[in-house]
Parts: sequence; structure tokens; C-alpha cells
Amino acid sequence: MYAVVGLGNPGATYAGTRHNCGHMVVAELAARCGGQLRSHGATQTNQLSARVGVAPGQPGEQVILATCQCYMNTSGGPVSALLRYYDCPVENLIVVHDELDLPFGTLRLKRGGGEGGHNGLKSISQSTGSKDYIRLRFGIGRPPGRQDPSDFVLRPFSSAERKELDVLIAQAADAVEDVLRNGLESATMRLHTKH
Repeated sequence: MYAVVGLGNPGATYAGTRHNCGHMVVAELAARCGGQLRSHGATQTNQLSARVGVAPGQPGEQVILATCQCYMNTSGGPVSALLRYYDCPVENLIVVHDELDLPFGTLRLKRGGGEGGHNGLKSISQSTGSKDYIRLRFGIGRPPGRQDPSDFVLRPFSSAERKELDVLIAQAADAVEDVLRNGLESATMRLHTKH
């Protein structure tokens, strides 16, 4: 059992913002599985249970795709509730999140490490009592000039960025599927040689 959680903020106001790229990637994964995320009150998440096959016709890994119904900074509560509900070990948690410290268009996989000032990750580490989960870091770049990073992440992608966004979301979804099918080490090697 794996859990894939895309970080972001709820509601239409935040839907197209940089902070919500995690939501976008999970929505893409759900669409590929032919399903939609549905509200799950016990965990305060929107989720879909699916299988990602190793090859066509094979059952593959059981995975819960999810987004939290709360704001980014309090993601830890729903994420830890999700892991408990499905008896999923934190080592099998994949968190998709925006990353200021990577240029726009860069995708990186890693397990564990610090949170780099990302409040969603801090909340998850605190609530689960572990940093040993997998992260898919979706580069959004640094804000221009003196713009406050907290303002920048809540802005929509620029028109130039939007031209590349669908491709990047698809590549990020591919990377998550690669982890589920082939393991983190193999997926990381493939992703990092492409990006």
C-alpha cells in the first residue's frame, strides 16, 4: 500500500497557483486511473483508491491518491490520519509539493531530509513523527525582484509557465508512477538524467 499526497490549498481561489502544483499532479494521476477524488470525512482528505499496474493486465500496487481538505500549513493532521486509516507505513508515503529552491520546470525525487522552510512538509514531518517519506519536488523557481516568497507561491503561474505546465504535470505524474512500478532508486536515476 502506498499513499500519494499532493499538497496545496483548498478552493477555487488557489486552484491555479504555484502552491497547488501537488494538487494538479494528483488530479492527473486520478484521471489516468479513470477516477475522481471523493471526500473522505474520516481523514479530511479527497481521495481515490486505485492500482498502478507494473504492466498492462497486471494488478500492480495498491495506492491511495489524496489531497487534504485543509490549508497547506496544517496538512500533517489529514496525512497522518490517512496513513493510520489505511495502515500505510510513512516510508510508503509520496508527497508532491512545490519547491522554491528548484528552477521552474525542474523535478526532483528524494527520500527524507529537511523541509527547506516548506510549512506543508514541516506539518507532515511533525504529525507523522518522521521525515523518512518520499518527496517529489516540483520546481517553481524563486520570486522575481523583492517579491515576498509567500506572496509568490499563491500567485497563478505566468503565461509563459502555463505553456509548459501541462507537460510538467504529466512528467511529474510519470515520475510518481515510476516510483510505484520500479522503486525510488530506479525512478530517481531516470528522472534526474532527464531533468
